[in-house]
Amino acid sequence: MQREYPDRFHDVLGRIAEKIPGIEGIGTEKSLDGRLLLQFNDRGFKDPFFAQQMSDGTLKVFAYLLLLEDPDPPPFICIEEPENGLYHKLLETLAEEFREHAQTKKTQIFVTTHQPYFVDALGPEETWVLEKGDDGFATIRRASDDPIVKAMVDEGRPLGSLWYSDYLDAK
Repeated sequence: MQREYPDRFHDVLGRIAEKIPGIEGIGTEKSLDGRLLLQFNDRGFKDPFFAQQMSDGTLKVFAYLLLLEDPDPPPFICIEEPENGLYHKLLETLAEEFREHAQTKKTQIFVTTHQPYFVDALGPEETWVLEKGDDGFATIRRASDDPIVKAMVDEGRPLGSLWYSDYLDAK
């Protein structure tokens, strides 16, 4: 992105920095061998950190947000367990970013998760439950197809909490 869309890339770095807690800015520096190095300016520190000094979670959020800024987005994106290595309070933000991207860029985003905190950020109409049967084949159903689940979410119960309490399991 930096090579093909340099102006856009620097704008994107600014927007991403606003979404990652504790990051004041993200810049770049060319290394002596021509590589582009990312610099993360963390609040409270005078000198920036380079990517290899940042946490895996920060780098994952950065990568997901950069993916969503693709000027020519793919029609279908699959992401497996984005919660790995992330602070649980970032999951709602990430889910909102995925949702907004899918709605504005017309990209279908398929996310698998084992994290109720991530599911809490979703609605039952956005959530599909896949269950592997005894025969080895999986079945799929939308969480909103269960009237009890839909009613409980409408009353304010978080969907991840319902999943954790086995309300999304096959009856």
